[in-house]
Amino acid sequence: MRWTYTPPPADEVGALSKDASLSPQIAELLWRLDIKTEAKAKQFLHPAIAELADPFLLTNLEDAAKRLAAAIEAREDVVVLGDYDVDGVSSTTLLVSILRRFGLSPRYVVPRRMEDGYGLSRSAIDRALRDGKPQLFVALDCGTNSLEEIAYLRSEGVDVIIVDHHRSREGAVTDAILINPHVYPGEDDDAWRNLCTVGLVFKLAHGLLKHLRQENHPVAFRIKLRDYLDLAAMGTIADLVPLRGENRLMARHGLRVLGTTERPGLRALMEVSGVRPEIGIAPVDISFRMGPRINASGRLADAALSVELLLSESHHEGMATANKLDDLNRERQDIERAITQEAERLVETLYSEDAGIVLYHDDWHPGVVGIVAGRVSRKYNRPCVVLGNEGDQAKGSGRSIDGVSLVEVLADCDEHLGSWGGHPMAVGVGVLKENLDGFRAAFSAAITARVGDEIEERELPISTWLEPEQIGTKLMDELDTLHPFGQANAEPVCGIKGVTLRQRPDVFKQHHFRFSFEDSRGRRLFGVAWKMADRLPPAGESIDLAIHLRWNHFNDRKLMQLDLVDWRISEPG
Repeated sequence: MRWTYTPPPADEVGALSKDASLSPQIAELLWRLDIKTEAKAKQFLHPAIAELADPFLLTNLEDAAKRLAAAIEAREDVVVLGDYDVDGVSSTTLLVSILRRFGLSPRYVVPRRMEDGYGLSRSAIDRALRDGKPQLFVALDCGTNSLEEIAYLRSEGVDVIIVDHHRSREGAVTDAILINPHVYPGEDDDAWRNLCTVGLVFKLAHGLLKHLRQENHPVAFRIKLRDYLDLAAMGTIADLVPLRGENRLMARHGLRVLGTTERPGLRALMEVSGVRPEIGIAPVDISFRMGPRINASGRLADAALSVELLLSESHHEGMATANKLDDLNRERQDIERAITQEAERLVETLYSEDAGIVLYHDDWHPGVVGIVAGRVSRKYNRPCVVLGNEGDQAKGSGRSIDGVSLVEVLADCDEHLGSWGGHPMAVGVGVLKENLDGFRAAFSAAITARVGDEIEERELPISTWLEPEQIGTKLMDELDTLHPFGQANAEPVCGIKGVTLRQRPDVFKQHHFRFSFEDSRGRRLFGVAWKMADRLPPAGESIDLAIHLRWNHFNDRKLMQLDLVDWRISEPG
């Protein structure tokens, strides 16, 4: 890994540090986020709910809010179909919850991956209509490119609302109300352009309440929109959208709401996942604990199970469902572990020279290959698509690396694909098996066209350099104001030069190690390195550390911890 560091202008960082009363290190971190004035720093560090923009600034949102209001007034039958990932599940839960407050009993449907495929498919629609034809059909986190399926619903006399954040391949739909900032971009939409679907549904709920309050609807005045930020935060963080603008606002405040949520299903999920709300909820709790369990039902069973959990009003029922999801997640982990081992063997024996990696196996489950693609992509520093067996098609997911947009790459491969969609860093892919070889060649060629013949060694950008003496409670408290970390607001990697370990690192559980060193005042600092036991730093020799600074809550104590990202031998001088 090649460490990089670009020194910022000292005068600009110094001015920001002085004007905003921040340490030079925090001022440097803000400068790297293009936050260079006191006003912008205060807005970023202390975002207020009141800063949410008027929801009606989003194209078509007012029309959608009025259509939902009409459904409430007429007590219409409404069907809500949401995708089977965390964004889709939290979006479905949020909208169904709001409509229930107004006296509706919306039916909800989640596509079954193996039966319905992805998104607003005809089979998912037919299943949704099995219990009767609704007056209104709302599709969440899918539908932007489902022109035929929307036409079918309209031919049946069903009104359609689409709330989605996926890119359009065929132009905007004309016979449905579509809320999608990527289809209708505006000049002043920076705050919400990159909202995921649950963020857009939150805005739709805001618009609905605003409209109904203008109509003096009594229920609208009793609903506190803030109470739904827990769901908005979950989908926003899990979907890896940029944590800037309203995404950051919803995630930051939503994590606090999540910590005190009264939803029995969410409390049960936290209990089963080992999340401790009393010490605060962090993005990693969603990304690595709660989110995978929600996703597990959609990968291996029926994602409606996760919606049932989040809508549950009974702790007993919530615990039963959460335990089912936990069992599915363990099964998913076992399957993924086996697929990852086989995938890495294929890369090293057959595809080690490919600029982009496309892997397929008859025995692989399409529902779990996305995480495998991410692991392979990180290990080999190349974009990767991993596909499983689904009839005459190979279906799965792709993950990318910094600087390579999979949306652009797959657009170049479109002639070989049956279906695809997603974001620059993560996509879903379907391809006829007979086209696999052609897709594999086109995929690598498209990547080579963008990055050249050789992808550079993975970089590790150092965010700021620290002296060991600067690491303490004051700096940690300042770092806390930068949370939550995620896309477009990466957790800072702090560099420390010239550290000497007095003792050999202590390996534990075979894969990890602990280490410690002293600053110039003799104070000992402690750190841990995860899955790095095969690369121990030497004792008694000057080394540089790249670290994350974190709090470790252990035995009711809050301890400062250095999480090692990388280390290197110090350069002379």
